[in-house]
Amino acid sequence: MSQNASMEEFEALLNESLEIDTPQEGSVVKGKVIAVEAGQAIIDVGYKMEGRVELKEFANPGEAPQIEIGDEVEVYLDRVENARGEAVISREKARREEAWDRLEAAYAKEERVEGAIFGRVKGGFTVDLGGAVAFLPGSQVDVRPVRDAGPLMGLKQPFQILKMDRRRGNIVVSRRAILEESRAEQRAEVIANLSEGQVVDGVVKNITEYGAFVDLGGVDGLLHVTDMAWRRVNHPSEILSIGETVKVQVVKINKETHRISLGMKQLQSDPWDSVEAKFPLNSVHTGRVTNITDYGAFVELEPGVEGLVHVSEMSWTKKNVHPGKIVSTSQEVEVMVLEIDTAKRRVSLGLKQTMRNPWEVFAETHPVGTVIEGEVKNITEFGLFIGLENDIDGMVHLSDLSWDQRGEDAIQNYRKGDVVKAAVTEVDIEKERISLSIKALDADTFSDAVDGVKRGSIVTVEVTAIEDGGIEVEYNGMKSFIRRSDLARDRADQRPERFQVGDKVDVRVTNVDSKTRKLGVSIKAREIAEEKEAVEQYGSSDSGASLGDILGAALRGDQ
Repeated sequence: MSQNASMEEFEALLNESLEIDTPQEGSVVKGKVIAVEAGQAIIDVGYKMEGRVELKEFANPGEAPQIEIGDEVEVYLDRVENARGEAVISREKARREEAWDRLEAAYAKEERVEGAIFGRVKGGFTVDLGGAVAFLPGSQVDVRPVRDAGPLMGLKQPFQILKMDRRRGNIVVSRRAILEESRAEQRAEVIANLSEGQVVDGVVKNITEYGAFVDLGGVDGLLHVTDMAWRRVNHPSEILSIGETVKVQVVKINKETHRISLGMKQLQSDPWDSVEAKFPLNSVHTGRVTNITDYGAFVELEPGVEGLVHVSEMSWTKKNVHPGKIVSTSQEVEVMVLEIDTAKRRVSLGLKQTMRNPWEVFAETHPVGTVIEGEVKNITEFGLFIGLENDIDGMVHLSDLSWDQRGEDAIQNYRKGDVVKAAVTEVDIEKERISLSIKALDADTFSDAVDGVKRGSIVTVEVTAIEDGGIEVEYNGMKSFIRRSDLARDRADQRPERFQVGDKVDVRVTNVDSKTRKLGVSIKAREIAEEKEAVEQYGSSDSGASLGDILGAALRGDQ
């Protein structure tokens, strides 16, 4: 019984010893290199267990393996024994476990970790962090896009862990965060040594449409396109090139955002200081068109000094026309200085003022009464517009088209493009108006016909037509109509049929209207006037004498 008991105790002690000392699979154990052969290291992990590890697992990316017989190393025990009776161990997995412990501690403390970029994958690169492989996104390589990452491969450098998940085996790192941090420190140091107004040298690093970024030795400043030169600069590349060293002045520093504004033109004399002396009012200069807008054109008088020719000052005759149809960019033009505002740095220029007012020229060369010939440019409800020399127009009003027709009727005789003659009747230079007359080319038959005839005159007319409402008569070629009620004083004699065509009749002029070109005549008015005159000479209507007696006496007196 005692022998059996001792055997059981020994077995128990042996099992206990094995459980305590034999390492568990999946753990990291220490071993000793006992041999190096066929590209492998043979490691004794104790307890009569040996395993083999590829030599490459002892090398850092891009480096040769450093392992010698007798070195003590930590390895990961996958299995205690394989088919050949050897332990299955891995140096790489041991380094990974060790690295994860170290990286988790660094991640918790937000510390930097050291690693080396050793491969390229979709969207970025792979980084060895001393046994653990991390992903470096392409956007996190540098503060600016990197075209060639070759110089960075295999180089040990610091990284910042952005995210890690041990269960999934994911680690994301950033090199850009390290650079930005060091850059911020360097930037703060450089900015602390700068002051507004200071002149420094810098190197052009980048050029954009709105300016250029200049490196001032660890910190970039913006040189805006408007601060490059006093003259207009369409694109910074006209003046600068990448890599060029330039002298600039610190215009403004924002201590909070670390933004620096630079200027080059501030180192040159301001051309506006002598504008009034160089370009006095009403003086004429030659300039170059630099820009054209809807409201006018900008003309450079000298580098840094531009003036605006407003659209209203571009042409005497071309109204409501886009400036681009009058001038073109880079064209040299003569302009007159109209106004200078040095405070606002503005010069108002005139293009048309360098040429004579075409209405003044027309007034000098075409006095009133001059006959002109031109093409009908436009027909409106109030008259014709005739094209004249120097791109100006003259207007023939409806009332100046014809002596005999109404204006509304006479204008129907004209078409756009017709060439007509007209006489100049008025030139208003201030209002830029030229009045013409077509009817002035012909004699005024009405005026000639009624020359010397006044209201109350007795004239002889000839009957030309008999109508129910009266008779038509003619005087010196002018037609007139006598209504039935004006044919006689006595109602019984107011009969048109008592007249015949060709009869000569004395009538009294009741109206001479030059505007409507009408002559008003009346037989009745003549008879009443004759009666009144006879009464005044030979008697009174209250004397008892009859009208027949008075008229008879008057007739005898005439005889």
